[in-house]
Order: sequence, then structure tokens, then C-alpha cells
Amino acid sequence: QVQLVESGGGLVQPGGSLRLSCAVSGSSISIFAMGWYRQAPGKERELVATIPTAGSTNYADSVKGRFTISRDNTKNTVYLQMNSLKPEDTAAYYCTVRGIRQGAAYMRDYWGQGTQVTVSS
Repeated sequence: QVQLVESGGGLVQPGGSLRLSCAVSGSSISIFAMGWYRQAPGKERELVATIPTAGSTNYADSVKGRFTISRDNTKNTVYLQMNSLKPEDTAAYYCTVRGIRQGAAYMRDYWGQGTQVTVSS
């Protein structure tokens, strides 16, 4: 079984920074891409950023220039550095991994349980 555990959320003032982490553990998995989504109350879940194993990173227009996604393949961990945070960044942030678990016949998306980010003065 593949598990994703997020950490790093919390309360921050506008203009502040947070760094989210997501560690993948459990069954061996071949990872093709990692990413972050977020969901604010009353809104649909939306893409924040993705980072493929091969290729370029991708960001939502609303976070370009403020957020940076990175990964450490040796630790199967993905990070999201969030700078210049705004109140509209307030949401539950979810880590996701696309890959094939050892012994599985197909690729699928795995999700973490989410970490809350609140930007408020």
C-alpha cells in the first residue's frame, strides 16, 4: 500500500512563507509525477503545481512566481515552497503522486489526506 504524508501547513500572515512536504512510503512505486492541489471551502479542488520525473514543472497562474515545487527522489518526497502568501491561498493542500505500484498492472494517482494552510492577519 502506498501512503502519502503531508506536513508543514499552518497559520501565516499575509506576505509570509510556508514550506509543505509530502513523503511517499509503503509499497515500492515507480513515480512518474508528483504534485500539489488545493481546495478552499466551497470551491473545487484545483491544481497548484506538478513536477514530472522527466520534463518541466507546471504551475497554476495564480501561484507563478510565488510558489516553487521541488522533489528529492532519494527520499521520495515532494516539497512546495510558498512565498508572498495571500489570504486567497487559504485552503487544504493535497499532495498527489502518479505512478505504478510494484505488482500493479496500471498507473494510478495516489493522494494524501491534506494539510491546512491559513493566511490571515
